[in-house]
Amino acid sequence: MFVLYDKETMKIPVKVWLENEKELEATCREQALHLANVPFLQGPVCLMPDTHAGMGMPIGGVIASEDVIIPNAVGVDIGCGMAYTETGIRADDIRQIMTGNGNLVQAIVGDIMRNVPVGFAHHKQPMPSYVLDRALDEMDKYEKDGELLGQLDAGYFQIGTLGGGNHFIELQEDDEGFLSVMIHSGSRHFGKSVCDYFHQKARALNQKWYSQVPDSYRLAFLPVDSPEGQQYLNWMQLSMDFAAENREKMMLAVKAILEKWIGKYTELSLNFSNDINCHHNYASLENHKGKDLWVHRKGAVEARNGQLAVIPGAMGSYSYVVMGLGNEESFCSSSHGAGRRYSRKGAMEVFTCEEVILDLERRGVVLGKKGKADVAEESRFAYKDIETVMDNQKDLVIPVKRLKTIGVVKG
Repeated sequence: MFVLYDKETMKIPVKVWLENEKELEATCREQALHLANVPFLQGPVCLMPDTHAGMGMPIGGVIASEDVIIPNAVGVDIGCGMAYTETGIRADDIRQIMTGNGNLVQAIVGDIMRNVPVGFAHHKQPMPSYVLDRALDEMDKYEKDGELLGQLDAGYFQIGTLGGGNHFIELQEDDEGFLSVMIHSGSRHFGKSVCDYFHQKARALNQKWYSQVPDSYRLAFLPVDSPEGQQYLNWMQLSMDFAAENREKMMLAVKAILEKWIGKYTELSLNFSNDINCHHNYASLENHKGKDLWVHRKGAVEARNGQLAVIPGAMGSYSYVVMGLGNEESFCSSSHGAGRRYSRKGAMEVFTCEEVILDLERRGVVLGKKGKADVAEESRFAYKDIETVMDNQKDLVIPVKRLKTIGVVKG
């Protein structure tokens, strides 16, 4: 970890969990320096070892504010995060069994593709959602923001869907050979609509107040005690709850698929356990250094002492279940993944579809993806090395379990 701090030009320091400044990309550094001069931030700007440039604030960034919330410091996929479960059976026990749809891993991946909408797809009929039902019962909390109300209706068709980009459903094998399931997804279009809507509201209010935060920083803010701030917090929490239920519904679908295929072809007994469902794009009110602060984690997980979290690597690489060490230097946070080395467009220019598919085949990974033209976006080489990321945050988390991809569904 190193520190960027010039007392003459910076209000607060920037702490970066990388080995040296050369590893910090220029745009990411510029965004961090902007944050270091935002007047209402408390404590350092923290950049996790997976950090890279985002919208206004770096992804892999953590900040803490007093009485103020910044929509773009939470990000557009509010509540994006990870779900995880262990199965209690060995991966080799299903990898060796053949079905009419290939081996059991191939059959399970294919069935997930048929039953969990991915990419821009959604359910053809509205699906049950306890989060959305509750929101309709509490409509007085949301009716002031009429432009967003359509997201409640749309949400019934999107709950239990994966989305695209770097979102995935993976079958994984730990170092002892046991099978696990990991899901990376968020609030679908719901969270993006909320972020964009309140960022524009914040911009208009900041101009009216002659804010000291330049509009070019894309860090427009809302006081939490303002009507707009309270409304954002309502919608942010709803987006987080929707994202958590979204992962929960997909995990239930995957568990049912596993039970169907493993029950049909084996005598194995599934024992799902050690479930985790955690966010890595959100803000929460927490007490740090004797103050109640709004901690914004944009591509970072909470890592309090003893707390379990999930840190995925890249497709075909390794992922980790970790335990937090409660390091106050990072506001008890850690990285949320490996972090991109190349942008999506950049990865497509450097890596070919054929190279990525051959790499996965060599590593014994079953890929489930309807359109493979953009598969290079998610090449494992487009991401930082997860082992280096983990090494850079030894003071933030300790590894509990290492897992490698054996089957993956992508949007």
